[in-house]
Formats: sequence, structure tokens, C-alpha cells
Amino acid sequence: MNYIEITFEISPVNPGVEILSAQLSEIDFESFVETDDGLLAYIPEEKYEEKKLKDLQLLNSDEFRISYNSKIIKNQNWNKLWESNFKPIIIAERCGVRASFHPEFKNTEQEIIINPQMSFGTAHHETTAMMIELMLDMKFKGKSVLDFGCGTSVLSILAAKLGAENITAVDNDEWAYENSLENIKLNNIENINVFYGDSQILKNKKFNIIIANINRNILIKSISDLNSSLSENGMLMMSGFYEDDIKKIRKETEKFNLKFVDFIVKNKWAAIRLEK
Repeated sequence: MNYIEITFEISPVNPGVEILSAQLSEIDFESFVETDDGLLAYIPEEKYEEKKLKDLQLLNSDEFRISYNSKIIKNQNWNKLWESNFKPIIIAERCGVRASFHPEFKNTEQEIIINPQMSFGTAHHETTAMMIELMLDMKFKGKSVLDFGCGTSVLSILAAKLGAENITAVDNDEWAYENSLENIKLNNIENINVFYGDSQILKNKKFNIIIANINRNILIKSISDLNSSLSENGMLMMSGFYEDDIKKIRKETEKFNLKFVDFIVKNKWAAIRLEK
């Protein structure tokens, strides 16, 4: 599968990069790399529609100056591209995320190995980092976990390392599915089941903890299904949206009597916890 790489130059860079990546994720862009001047964004070639890109609110805003150019990245070039961009990262001084070609971390509670592929979730984005931070302070031992929209399965792998009994990882992107299988094997995890599909896979299944790090619109559409799959007294963790979106998210979750617990914010992105 080929991808389109679009190089954006944005002024001012902040908060332009954060706003643009959020809007791009809503039109099927899958992965992002921040640069000094803006953003690199990637989308499967067959999903790319330039009209949708040109119609984005930010590209038509008077508050930002944005220029871009695009090129096709052939499938065989992905690893080389991501090896050059993917740097090891430590979250909350407790959890290290690195690629297999990086040296091991010396002084972290947890270490996760993620090979550099195009699946979303390398912990460099604020949403993934916040989900990891929240998870580090939760009790996973003996729990059943759903990672909905798993991307690289970095959060599933962390759940397993924190003691979850069984984990279900679901993504509707074939690349994410294949990459999840690879990353799970790299981390020697045996209790994560990965599925290629959508919420239909969740029918008649219950989980103590549900993790969903996807974009706002998909979250809102999926809340009913996620609630149906959440056990009583279970915890729902969500990210992939801005702090300004919390009110809208809470309005939707209140329809299902999901109790707001807390939230954290990083560079205007937010992560929220709710309890059933």
C-alpha cells in the first residue's frame, strides 16, 4: 500500500500544528510527524481527496499562513522513513517507548518496543502520551481490557505489562492490524487478541477497562457501543480530542449515565476518564 506524504509549513507553528493534525485526522490522515516549520502528514493513497484537504477550516483561516506540497511514498520505503523520524521517548519519567533498533532504557518502570510503521500510536503525540500517563496510575491486574482503535497496540502492550488478564485490540485499518501483531510479538506478550474490524466485533463482550484513543467524531459515534461493552463499575478512558471538546464528549456520555471521573490536558489535547 502506498501513502501520500504532505509537507505543511505553518505560521504560527503553535497552535497551528495541533489544530491541523486534529482536522486532518477527521479526513482519514493516519500519522503525523511535527517539524520545525510545521507538519508531515500521511494518508493511504486511495483515501486521499485534495478537495477535502482544501476545504479544511484551518487552511481557509485568516489566523494562519499554510502552504503544502505532496508526494507518493512507496510501501517499501516506510521503514527507512520512520527509522529516520522515530525517536525514543519517556512518558511521566516512568514508561519508555522505543523502536527495536534503539538501546534499552535504563531506569524506567516499563519499556515498550514499537517498530516504526505507519500505525498511529508511537507515544510522541500528546493523546497517546496522556493515555499512558493515566494508565500508569490505574490498577490493571486481573482486568479485562479493550483497546478500541488500537493503532500500534502500544496501549494494549502497556495494559499487559501492568497486569491485565486479557486484552482485546481492535482496529479497522489493515496496516494497524499487521503492525499490532508485530509489536505484540516484539514485546513477548501472549494475552492480547488483535482483530481487524470495527465495533461489530464487540457484540456480547464485556470489559473492565476500555481504552479509546481515536478522533472526536468516531468517539462520539462509538460511545453507545463502548458503553454496551463496559462492565458495571468499569472504566472508560478516551482521548483524541481537544480540551474544548470535553463539554461535547461529556454531553454524549451523560446519555448513558457514564460518570465523569477526571481529565488531563497537554498542549490543548485532552484525555478523559469515565466510570459506569
